[in-house]
Amino acid sequence: MFLQPDLFDSAKRPGPDVRGSMSLPGLIERIADVSPRPRYAFMVLNLIAKVANNNSGSAGPYVVEHDRRIPLRDWLCDSLVPMAKRDARRLAIVNEVRSSLNRMNVLPSDVDAAERMVEEEVRARVRRSGRCNVSRAVSDLVRAGLLRRHYQGFRVDHHNRGAQREAVYTITALAAGALNGRK
Repeated sequence: MFLQPDLFDSAKRPGPDVRGSMSLPGLIERIADVSPRPRYAFMVLNLIAKVANNNSGSAGPYVVEHDRRIPLRDWLCDSLVPMAKRDARRLAIVNEVRSSLNRMNVLPSDVDAAERMVEEEVRARVRRSGRCNVSRAVSDLVRAGLLRRHYQGFRVDHHNRGAQREAVYTITALAAGALNGRK
């Protein structure tokens, strides 16, 4: 007889035990168990925790920086951009953008203005892909029981995204305790 696996089986499994306390090595081990990119997920968790500490455990939907409200995921992307400065993929994106703008004949003759235009386009592309990377890392952290996520915005608070809603991440007491050094 043919057995059809349940496609939603992973949704039925209970999540990790989030009671008790955990040390920092235990936190890292838990992230490594659920995430294909544990270092990146840990950096995202640490940045979220820094913002959440100033806001009673929740980060988002906006981070205020230099009197500007920046959506949390964009702020996370921008904070992680220095990690990719020397990355070969980023250098390839710079070369691709420069040649693309050159083919369209939109690069100004002024070298500084042309570099600013290239840098703005590279930043937009990196931010688009970075938002996806942050969302994947946050999904891993939610699956690990270290974060909770909901969306807040234009119409009403809602657990589904869309309709001009932005993400809000709440760090769990377990993760906060491990990051703050409590055992």
